[in-house]
Amino acid sequence: MLKLLNLKTNNHMELIDITSEIENIVKKSGVKNGICTVYIPHTTAGITINENTDPDVKKDMLMELNKIVPLEDNYRHIEGNSAAHIKASIMGFSQTVIIEEGRLLLGTWQGIYFCEFDGPRNRKVYVKIIK
Repeated sequence: MLKLLNLKTNNHMELIDITSEIENIVKKSGVKNGICTVYIPHTTAGITINENTDPDVKKDMLMELNKIVPLEDNYRHIEGNSAAHIKASIMGFSQTVIIEEGRLLLGTWQGIYFCEFDGPRNRKVYVKIIK
């Protein structure tokens, strides 16, 4: 089963918690035990799993990514979004989560985040459920 989730991002850089949307897709699939893969088909956005309780974690992650990969750093890419490409590659383009008894097997504090690095934009997230 393959589902498409459409997102509209609002900022140049942001982390959007999409856990509940993914959980709903898993629930509607009816799959009790399997694998859920979340894939981002963009070169300036990514996906990660991290703490979803304290909003400061998102702020800290973005702050540190900006230190590691600054927006301006004499990049050669003509479009001017090299930093976004690098950050997306660091975060990665897919995450896989085990489905057990019809639920995502995430840790107590874990959530699934869409990572926007070149927004605002309309984005796609593919969710593949494998039984």
